[in-house]
Amino acid sequence: MAPMASMAHQAPLTHPAAFLARRAAAALAAAVVLGAAAAPAAYADSPSASPKKLPDGLYGTKDPKYDGVWRQSLALLAQDTVGLRPAASAVRWLVGQQCADGAFTAFRAEPGKPCDGKTMRDTNQTAAAVQALAALGGHGDTVQKAVGWLKSVQNEDGGWSSMAGSPSDANSTSVVIGALAAAGEKPQSVTSKKGGKTPYDGLLTFQLGCDAKEGERGAFTFQLKGAAPNADATAAAATGALGKGFVVAPADQRANTPVKALNCKDAGDEKAGKGDPAQAAEGGDAYLVAQLDKNGQHLLSAMPGAEKQPDVGNTADAVVALAAGGHGAAAAKPLKWLEKNAAEWAEQSGPAAYAQLVLAAHATGTDPRSFGGTDLVAALNATGPKPAAAPKKDAGDSDDSADGGAISVWWVIGVGLAIGAGIGFLLSSRKKNQL
Repeated sequence: MAPMASMAHQAPLTHPAAFLARRAAAALAAAVVLGAAAAPAAYADSPSASPKKLPDGLYGTKDPKYDGVWRQSLALLAQDTVGLRPAASAVRWLVGQQCADGAFTAFRAEPGKPCDGKTMRDTNQTAAAVQALAALGGHGDTVQKAVGWLKSVQNEDGGWSSMAGSPSDANSTSVVIGALAAAGEKPQSVTSKKGGKTPYDGLLTFQLGCDAKEGERGAFTFQLKGAAPNADATAAAATGALGKGFVVAPADQRANTPVKALNCKDAGDEKAGKGDPAQAAEGGDAYLVAQLDKNGQHLLSAMPGAEKQPDVGNTADAVVALAAGGHGAAAAKPLKWLEKNAAEWAEQSGPAAYAQLVLAAHATGTDPRSFGGTDLVAALNATGPKPAAAPKKDAGDSDDSADGGAISVWWVIGVGLAIGAGIGFLLSSRKKNQL
């Protein structure tokens, strides 16, 4: 899970600067996991140094130029998911990043200064903010303005790019679908002004169908030009095709429902199996499971000029995608790999990484406070302002000991006797009045 925010005038197939910067951080973290000394030299100059003074309320210590709104949104969403109420300063910072037209950019150093034509508005950052603020509640105007802007920059094919006016891509389209659903919209009813295409129409064009090589069928490509299987795009699209966002309902890890690959045996043409979003999601899940099984239950990322190495963030996204599809048992396998290997990656990468792991744990019904020996919630909270409230204590967690502060059995019995006596008195009085 990573925003596709970019520099202006990027070439359609060139991964945007923000994406490369995040992948540089991922490469560094992966190097830590693998015991390597450093990230590839090609990314040595990626923006990661902290500014002299970070804004109040912002999570993380690295330069927020490319991912400020993204990491803040994920952090707040993860806290809300585990029952915490984020700090007011953190929420204010996020809301204050919105432009007057409803869009969000990655980071506005001077939020009091109006956005202008040079402001790089970003669908990914905007969609992430929508999902977070919709979950928190109380920000209806902000959410609706953001949704309105997203609708206004929908491409003719029904999808979205990270930057308005650029060709659609699977990742951006998926995160916007999640935002629309979180805001109470029906994604299938949001159609492009020209052509009347839905987000699902746009998303499914990125899936490799029965005309692809057998091992690539069901995978999604990032963009259509130079189409090739992309695990990152596949994890995002398999979730988005089901109309779901970053937070999905926990899947039963005992559910051993097998994933279903695209059915090409009965295909009448090369596009068979690509018309239904749910079936497309299944095809994507099947591709992910095949890749996970092949690589020891984690996905791989190849950085330019470097050998393939574990992609921890994409593996977490795959867990969420499989859980969203109801494949709890399949999701549990890569989750176990994450529990053993993700701690150092998250520590290196910061709040968005911790949030991804919290959301992966939530999707599988796993306790994020005991994740392979790491308390992900505490680690996330430590990267920014302290949440305003602790999670509500479940009734089953109450302490029945005499000095534990809980309601004792004898107190309940006493209250019951008192109530019973009171009711008896009232009934007796009523009878007397009726005589």
